[in-house]
Amino acid sequence: MVTPGAGTESTASDAAGVTSSSSRSHSIAADRGWPRANSGRTHADPGPILAPSGLPPVGVDPELGVPVYVTVDRTLRVKVTDACGMACVFCHNEGTPVVIDNRGAMPGDYAGVGRSGRVSIYVGSNGARFLPDMVVPNEEFASVLSTLRASVGVAELHLTGGEPTLHPQLHEVIRLARSTGYEVRMTSNGENGSRMLPACAAAGLERVNFSVFGTTADELARVQHPKVAGRHRVERRISALRRSVRTALDLGLKVSANIVVPDVDHAPRVRRLLTEYAEEVTVRLLPSLDAGRSSIIAIESILTDLGAVPTALHFTAGASDYSTSYRLLSGQIVCFKRIRPVRLPRTCTGCRFNNDTDCQEGFYGLRLYRDRAGGYQVGVCIQRMDLCLPLQQFLASELGKEIVGLRDADRRELCSAYQ
Repeated sequence: MVTPGAGTESTASDAAGVTSSSSRSHSIAADRGWPRANSGRTHADPGPILAPSGLPPVGVDPELGVPVYVTVDRTLRVKVTDACGMACVFCHNEGTPVVIDNRGAMPGDYAGVGRSGRVSIYVGSNGARFLPDMVVPNEEFASVLSTLRASVGVAELHLTGGEPTLHPQLHEVIRLARSTGYEVRMTSNGENGSRMLPACAAAGLERVNFSVFGTTADELARVQHPKVAGRHRVERRISALRRSVRTALDLGLKVSANIVVPDVDHAPRVRRLLTEYAEEVTVRLLPSLDAGRSSIIAIESILTDLGAVPTALHFTAGASDYSTSYRLLSGQIVCFKRIRPVRLPRTCTGCRFNNDTDCQEGFYGLRLYRDRAGGYQVGVCIQRMDLCLPLQQFLASELGKEIVGLRDADRRELCSAYQ
């Protein structure tokens, strides 16, 4: 399970103290180093490519000349299981320790790398104080979802792991979430999707973001721990992913392919993935959090080489992720998903990671974990798992109001910057 790379600078705003580069009056693109090759080219159709359904643009980027879309973050990321059949070398594992490698360990002694070969890149520095447990689709979980929906206005559940399709009751988790008023999406590596997705679609799953790490055994093995990088095993994983993507498409689900690009050596892989997937799914290029700036430069170089032309900017108010959609010379559409330096105005102030280098994700949104010791934990940062609070403590704190205030202020700031 992976997310995009880090932003590189920040500017304080007014109102609720949102930290974001979007308060500048000139183009944000100029500050972000997006590829300039072909950016001045005119298009026959520069319209709302990949725009959220029915949502008009808030304005036009003055430098790129493309529409700008702003949505408000209403997402709750739920880690439904810690189990995973892969061992990606850049995995953040939603900030939690890998359970199989840390059973019996005490908080403060959790290992980020263990005998299984799986990693959790921030464990060891993020202050994780609990081990995650598998979410149970019962009355307690339904109550937690309803409570958070009412208190902080979340409306979309994003299922993560581990690998969600290894949860034996995943379809029941989805059905319960839908019954409490949530839309449901999922990120998956595809290892068990062809078996689980039919029931999940019937229960109300709407979209799957497939994490695609390779189209050949050698490519996939490069980003796996040696313990799980045997040729037969990785070939089996690639075949499983292809079956899962096909199953999702046949079921009528919305499908995205997330491609993490650690460095320029992965350019041939990206080209093959575009050939294989881009005609039927939305392809999203993601920087590696672990690789940092070199990963961003690699994606910029790949887009330039592909003759990519920007067609739209997409921002999520109240969260750090944003993306640019591009049209390739082939006519295919791809997204470059990135991180802007959005911070919680009070919680992030004084954090040791709150600078242009160390804060790799910013405030990406609200996260929910089931604690193996009992109850649920609410988190706001995978690099600061010590900020996680038991649900009732979260509800009694000011953190929920801070998150809602951030959304409102960030939306005003983004809309103002482009109107």
